[in-house]
Amino acid sequence: MIYWHIFMAFFIPGILGYGGGPASIPLIEEEVVSRYEWLTVQEFSEVLALGNSLPGPIATKMAGYIGFEVGGVLGLIVAVTATVAPSLILMLVLGGILYKYKDSPKVKRLKTYVLPVIAILLGEMTINFFVESYVGIGFLQTLLLTVISYILIEVKKVHPAIIIFGALIYGGFFL
Repeated sequence: MIYWHIFMAFFIPGILGYGGGPASIPLIEEEVVSRYEWLTVQEFSEVLALGNSLPGPIATKMAGYIGFEVGGVLGLIVAVTATVAPSLILMLVLGGILYKYKDSPKVKRLKTYVLPVIAILLGEMTINFFVESYVGIGFLQTLLLTVISYILIEVKKVHPAIIIFGALIYGGFFL
């Protein structure tokens, strides 16, 4: 039964995560943290940080790691397959239809309805991470890490993987 739960935990976000990996991360969090309680918010944020620091699609890396933690090698295979299958199927079936009707007002309206929902889900996940960080390390350190990260990424154009690695080192030594 665990493999069915692993499959559904990653298949559902794969179907509903319109916009790729970043759009499905809050959905994966909902399944993995809230529904099945395989990880805490803190553990999920660490898996997300690790996944962001590695090259390749974020959702498949997270699925592989979480699937392995929950169900071993077979869990890894089930989770990655469940993550990739919806995109592959939908891309093949619906890609031609959307391309054919790309100038349709209905297709354009669909994008205007879906994109704000994704933004809200990402915003909610960000707030959850800030609250968890505030509870775990306090306001001052959370603010400090946020401001430094923002400056390094937006002003200095440092790659986010380097920021994540630096935050891991900071956490290892000072937290």
